Amino acid sequence: MRKTRQRAVRDRPSQSPAAAVGVLPRRLAWEVLEAVAAGAYADVALERALRGRQLSGPDRGLVTELAYGAIRQRRWLDGWLDRLGKVPARKQPPRLRWLLHVGLYQLLCMERIPAAAAVNTSVELAKRHGLNRLAPVVNGLLRGALRAKDAGEQLTLPDDPALRLALQQSLPDWFCRQLQQWCGPEQAERVAKACNQVPSLDLRVNRLRSTPEAVKSALEDTGLKVVAIPDCTDGLQVLSHGGDLRQWPGYEDGHWCVQDRAAQWVAPLLAPHPGDRVLDACAAPGGKATHLAELMGDQGEVWAIDRSAGRLQRVADNAARLGTQCLHAMAADAADLLSLKPEWKGSFQRILLDAPCSGLGTLARHADARWRVSAESVAELVPLQARLLEGMLPLLSPGGTLVYATCTIHPAENGEQIEAFLKAHPHLKLKQQQQRWPDPEGGDGFYAAVIQTASNLIN
Repeated sequence: MRKTRQRAVRDRPSQSPAAAVGVLPRRLAWEVLEAVAAGAYADVALERALRGRQLSGPDRGLVTELAYGAIRQRRWLDGWLDRLGKVPARKQPPRLRWLLHVGLYQLLCMERIPAAAAVNTSVELAKRHGLNRLAPVVNGLLRGALRAKDAGEQLTLPDDPALRLALQQSLPDWFCRQLQQWCGPEQAERVAKACNQVPSLDLRVNRLRSTPEAVKSALEDTGLKVVAIPDCTDGLQVLSHGGDLRQWPGYEDGHWCVQDRAAQWVAPLLAPHPGDRVLDACAAPGGKATHLAELMGDQGEVWAIDRSAGRLQRVADNAARLGTQCLHAMAADAADLLSLKPEWKGSFQRILLDAPCSGLGTLARHADARWRVSAESVAELVPLQARLLEGMLPLLSPGGTLVYATCTIHPAENGEQIEAFLKAHPHLKLKQQQQRWPDPEGGDGFYAAVIQTASNLIN
């Protein structure tokens, strides 16, 4: 039935009235791709495109999937444009290139979209939005993609293993080459695959107000499918979901928050006690700061620091909803805290430095990040991270614990950074460090190192 429908699509011209159905979601996705190509962040561009639009839930979902999916698969879709078109993808008029990406993504990556809808709406968009002369190109190229798909044709892959992985998983060449050096070819395949998975929806249960069992039961009563996350004490994964999460039971009452399972792993490494004074040095949007407060039974002090007052408002909002009254927020550059607050010298038993990083562990969650990060931009972050580490040290009390964490998998930002820090401060001791790789089964990539002063060593 599917192949018959696809053959019929090739044999008749596009019908504009029929194609008008479903045009708006595809137009909005096209707008997002154009905005990202012009420098916008994907999540910001998507929010702007959807703002004020009276779209059904399925149509909003279609916009999101088309936009994020086509951005993730940019490299692979360009490969198909190079194969099918007379002009290489990078030399195509940009508006045409991104429209073709929207059409190709539907044809090659989305089983539930009828071929007729993908082709006809793309042609209709070209006609309506300034590409009327190029509408035949859109029509011909997308039909060519259908013929290639039906014939089982594939892209020709490079012989070089890193370049082959980069094309298969739509990732930058430099990243795949270094990834294979960092973790070997087998793990690199898993990481690259994870970069293109739709991120799992993980919740962290707030034990100040509920339990995993109670939250799971309440969500399942509404028809959601929920499972416990292995080796994540307070974590639940929602397997099937839709609609506004803020309408789910327990959200308004602060019974849970959304937090990736790998991020949930970080705060417990500090092992905070009730009554401790704890610093979260780069805290926004507040997931780890509120987790620390919960682990302390909301007894003591958690200071959440961030340079952005606007982002700190999100910390305050989250803390209020979750009922963590021991959390205090302050806008400041964490590296300069000692000069701003000299009385804080040696006053924190626990310090978390969740450092600004390249985010290479969260490429699945941030569709456009792979096209922003470069080897050069990573190198620019390393001195900032080192400066923040140096700024934390005088604030740590004797026998205190410092956890350095990132959501990247680049050794220069992680193990190599900590090695240099410890070499400069031999009185500190590395208790443990771990690199968690992005997992196709769920979970971002994270690194954490637990550092203690010599007076608190356990023999």
